[in-house]
Amino acid sequence: MTESFRRSGEYEHPQQGDESGYVQGNQQPAYPQQQHASSPVNPEWPPPPAHQPAEPVAVEPGTTVWPGSGSGQGGDGGQGGGAFGGYPEPDAASTAVLTAEPVPPTHHTPKKRAKGPLALLAAVAIVAAAIGGGTAYGIQELTGTDTVSSSTSTSVVPTADKGTVAGVAKAVSPSIVEITASSNAGEATGSGVIITSDGEIITNNHVVSGASSIKVQLSNGKSYTASVVGTDSAKDLALIKLEDAPSGLTVATLGDSAGVQVGDQVVAIGSPEGLTGTVTSGIVSALNRDVTVSTDESQSQGQSGGSGGQWPFEFGGQQFNGDTGSSTTTYKALQTDASLNPGNSGGALIDMNGNIIGINSAMYSAADATSSSSAGSVGLGFAIPINTVKSDLATLRAGGSDS
Repeated sequence: MTESFRRSGEYEHPQQGDESGYVQGNQQPAYPQQQHASSPVNPEWPPPPAHQPAEPVAVEPGTTVWPGSGSGQGGDGGQGGGAFGGYPEPDAASTAVLTAEPVPPTHHTPKKRAKGPLALLAAVAIVAAAIGGGTAYGIQELTGTDTVSSSTSTSVVPTADKGTVAGVAKAVSPSIVEITASSNAGEATGSGVIITSDGEIITNNHVVSGASSIKVQLSNGKSYTASVVGTDSAKDLALIKLEDAPSGLTVATLGDSAGVQVGDQVVAIGSPEGLTGTVTSGIVSALNRDVTVSTDESQSQGQSGGSGGQWPFEFGGQQFNGDTGSSTTTYKALQTDASLNPGNSGGALIDMNGNIIGINSAMYSAADATSSSSAGSVGLGFAIPINTVKSDLATLRAGGSDS
């Protein structure tokens, strides 16, 4: 680089200069003062020293000096061993020449944004590990569901009342109705469950079989006329519908009886002996009990409750509440010790989440009971599983299997 300056003629050696770089006689520096780093290259500047400059020494933030060999002359023109040996010491104005520019790091620095998803995933993993088996409970608290019963994870009971009989009764009672079926033999009382907002009601076939007229009383005390849509005597089910149904009906939530377990707490709501909206509670005592009931229409009339009527059925090879007759059908039932009495037929068996898991259909009374005054529940009742009901709804809406 020094050679190129000489060939171009843009540089001349100082005359008779000594090693200090000063011209003898006038003591003027042969090397002009250093300029600011941002200035263009001055062709009159001398070449850099032949030796490799020492490493910079940081004396204060942002300022760097280049130490000399200690043999040069100071900025006042005297010989000395200062830090700028061999070169003039820069004054305050020229110190800016040596202001260090920050050097970008040579290694790659990961972007902070990339850490975001990783941090989030790590946080989720930590939380999941901490929650462990309590995840279901956390979801339950957020959604207001309760898992007292295993039949379903949906809850219609308010969070503040979950798991209580009072909470279930409050939430479901508006969906339960009292049914009065009139025939030539008299009147019979049963219960039913509202399943659609336009007034469809599910009940037992033996409650409405042979009836000439049907009256339905809602939980608010108002009565409406209903007609039979379809019946299925083989499953002891019937579908009726309100005529001129009012708006704002409370529709029951149908659960999943396949998930019911022995020992699950349950609530029964119906109209035993015409006592509308009676609530009792108990547990599921057994599953898949074979219950046999009559399909004879004459057996149904006047025997579904009220006026001392008992609905006969067979269980375990024995007959209860009278003779079932020669025409019978058998279905798998849920057994419960919740108190059921005449008039509960067609009502709801409910889990603690407020879901309907069965339609009450048969209840045992004492063997020597001959009238309603001596009859009573002994904790042996049966309900048609709600999954059986759901699978039969399309048939019932089409008129039923008895049409």
